[in-house]
Amino acid sequence: MQNIYKLQISFSPSKQTLEEVSTILGMNYLSNEAHPSQWIYEVERLESDDYFDFINLFLNMLETKYPALEKLNIKRGDISFWMLYEYDHQCNLEFDPQSMKRLGENGITLCISCWQK
Repeated sequence: MQNIYKLQISFSPSKQTLEEVSTILGMNYLSNEAHPSQWIYEVERLESDDYFDFINLFLNMLETKYPALEKLNIKRGDISFWMLYEYDHQCNLEFDPQSMKRLGENGITLCISCWQK
């Protein structure tokens, strides 16, 4: 089974903005012609892989970059973290309080989508 973690930033459509966000964050975006107004960084992990602390990793990427993103008219409310989780039997998710607090203090939305294989 595969889990997908996404850092998604929405903005007014512009190829230039996609490139500027990539430069600011130092990461390439996932091309998505269906949603040209979204910059997406995606990590795919197998269930058998070690724990992936996507919340803290993504926050580490963002926390010093908010002023530069705001110059592109990107606000914290335009940013979301996604966890796409495929499961066989029971679906249980657990997040530690420190990560949830940090996520809230940054004003970032956490989205979770689960589906049975």
